[in-house]
Amino acid sequence: MFENEALRLLVAVAECGSFTQAADRLNYTQSSVSRRIAALEQRAGGPLFDRLPRGVRLNPAGRALHRHATEVLDRLARAERELAVLHAGQGGLLHVGAFATANISLVPAALRALRDARPGIEAVPAEGPTDVLMGMLVDGALDVAVLSDYPYGLPPADGVTTTVLCEDELYVALPRGHRLAGAEPVDLGELSEESWIQSAYGDRPTMFAEACARAGFSPRKVIRIAEWSGKFGYVAAGLGVALVPSLAARAVPGTLVLCRLTDPALHRTLHVALPDAPLPAALHLRDLLRTAADGP
Repeated sequence: MFENEALRLLVAVAECGSFTQAADRLNYTQSSVSRRIAALEQRAGGPLFDRLPRGVRLNPAGRALHRHATEVLDRLARAERELAVLHAGQGGLLHVGAFATANISLVPAALRALRDARPGIEAVPAEGPTDVLMGMLVDGALDVAVLSDYPYGLPPADGVTTTVLCEDELYVALPRGHRLAGAEPVDLGELSEESWIQSAYGDRPTMFAEACARAGFSPRKVIRIAEWSGKFGYVAAGLGVALVPSLAARAVPGTLVLCRLTDPALHRTLHVALPDAPLPAALHLRDLLRTAADGP
């Protein structure tokens, strides 16, 4: 109903107590101020100022509108400041998505470096599988995400650009008393009689299933456990074995042993995904993620 410039004019006239002084402050002519205030009063449904012999003052209706005008203008000023630091990459919210094992060390290291370099940026983390994170990027709910092509490959998405971050080797986790716990590397075929602890669901082909086929077997039993702590617990209890990415190595309990595998195809590729028009802060975090992935 009320234009921002009209509200600024109302505030200026109220502070100056004069159309003429308000005109000087805002670089208007006195007649222009009078016309604009008259138009504002028409929109407001009645006078907003008492006209005095020398100057003007707000009447009750004017005081009511003035209160709202100062609140609106203050909010707009704060929004302008927030947008300025956001577009400069120096502040604002940054919504960051990552899958579970990327949140063990890779993403936290990059976010710590971001906090140290640009303390005005507030990271808002989100965790989920790659397909969910990609959907959040498409919907605008994320500004940057770390994705994995394991186990189903990287889903395509319009309006999102992905770049390779690093390669992540896959190990097999065995209980310490396992017959192969001291052997490296382990051929996948030697584990053909084991139960496998996995979180992948559905009938889509996976890299793991393809690797098993290359080794000449199909897993005799798959136990579906989503959380890594649960997977580790099942392996430690001798109920099965599990593939574990190197990113998760520091979270593996001492009751388990990680062994390399002979199949060179058993690795995953990590990607950084950004909207086609990314925030400067998202680009900076992408660079910090690359540094964190390269390691010390």
